[in-house]
Amino acid sequence: MSLYFALCTKKHSLLRQIFTIYRSIPKDGKQAVHRQIPILIRTIGSSPEVISIVLDPPAGSESLLMQVLQTLTDGAVPSQDLISSVKKLYYSKMKDVEILLPVLPFLSKDAILPVFPSIVNLSPDKFQVALARLLQRSPHNNPPLTPSEVLIAIHGIDPEKDGIPLKKVMDACSACFEQRQVFTHQVLAKVLNQLVEQIPLPLLFMRTVIQAIGAFPSLVDFVMEIMSRLISKQIWKYPKLWVGFLKCAIQTKPQSYSVLLQLPAPQLENALNRNPVLKPPLIEHASQPSIRAALPRSTLVVLGLVQESQASGQAQASQSQAAETGSSAADGAQEVTQESASVS
Repeated sequence: MSLYFALCTKKHSLLRQIFTIYRSIPKDGKQAVHRQIPILIRTIGSSPEVISIVLDPPAGSESLLMQVLQTLTDGAVPSQDLISSVKKLYYSKMKDVEILLPVLPFLSKDAILPVFPSIVNLSPDKFQVALARLLQRSPHNNPPLTPSEVLIAIHGIDPEKDGIPLKKVMDACSACFEQRQVFTHQVLAKVLNQLVEQIPLPLLFMRTVIQAIGAFPSLVDFVMEIMSRLISKQIWKYPKLWVGFLKCAIQTKPQSYSVLLQLPAPQLENALNRNPVLKPPLIEHASQPSIRAALPRSTLVVLGLVQESQASGQAQASQSQAAETGSSAADGAQEVTQESASVS
């Protein structure tokens, strides 16, 4: 076999025969091929014969082809012929996104995003490989995606439309959070700031907010701003996200008390009914004179700081006072008119 590989370095066309018989040779023979092939490929590089095999690999030689591609891209920038050939292979014959992994660092963002759901659908260990290659930086290339673009792309996956299990999407998010040196608190703040403006909000948005707080507690003030913006977007109209919003409020108390008090009275009541543990400390917080003075009566009623009948009575008293004020003003105006008439 060593002799045949030596001949391949002189006559590249012999290489295809190795791929053709690969599926039928015994296990020991395959192992020998895998030991020899990197040496051969490093010698001949992306020759026309290699490109020909990439475009049309014999059936059953997929694992050998992967080793060839890994060898050609390991520590080196592959030729454009090789990159385009791998893309053609993926789109025309081998609909397995794994074949793209060796050339991922050299693809454009526009080429990666359409296949990104399939990348997320890889097994956890292969997704980790893909993630590392997507973020790979070299002296000659910037990474095809920034960390923030990776997270935003993950949140852009629609499990039903893209046919990707929700758990796979969740696992992909978690894999990013494990790399805190890459997915820093600055990256997460940028991502959340963009995601909160999406319509509709991403399904996993609140889960990511909670994960961000868990990974970087220093983000709590920023997250309070995000939650305030969610109230303006009527987060309660999205049942699954509303549950996550309330869970986040529990995890970020006491900072979240001021946010909860921004809720309209019906939604605040719903929140407290769902999570009774929030009510006593929220009442204590709202009872502070400076805070209580700024709260609408409907909120005070929900908190039990004002009785509904009392609030109603006070409202009626205010209306009566306003009516009396209006009546007095009218009488005064009439007197002025009469005096003016007398003077005339």
